[in-house]
Amino acid sequence: MKISEMLASDVARYLKLEPGGYEEIDVLTLIDASKAYIKSYTGLDDARLDLHDDFIIVIYILCQDMHDNRTLYVDKTNLNRVVTTILDMHSANLLSTPEVIV
Repeated sequence: MKISEMLASDVARYLKLEPGGYEEIDVLTLIDASKAYIKSYTGLDDARLDLHDDFIIVIYILCQDMHDNRTLYVDKTNLNRVVTTILDMHSANLLSTPEVIV
């Protein structure tokens, strides 16, 4: 699955939300916030996000954390270790030359 193909029902299933027990727009907002966070952290665009299947678990974890804690990550010091490991592997923001392609 690609990030662009993720549905609210995929994340709701991961969050163990009952069908009909959640607003789709709320779950889509979590997905959009997670994508924005990944793009900001890594420097990758939407097309390049789809090249990495491991970002799916990052989306799930970020959505779960935001759902459970009702907060968005502003301070990277409390970020889940799995999330940081995966994002660091694909971070283009740390590269010294812009011509390097990830």
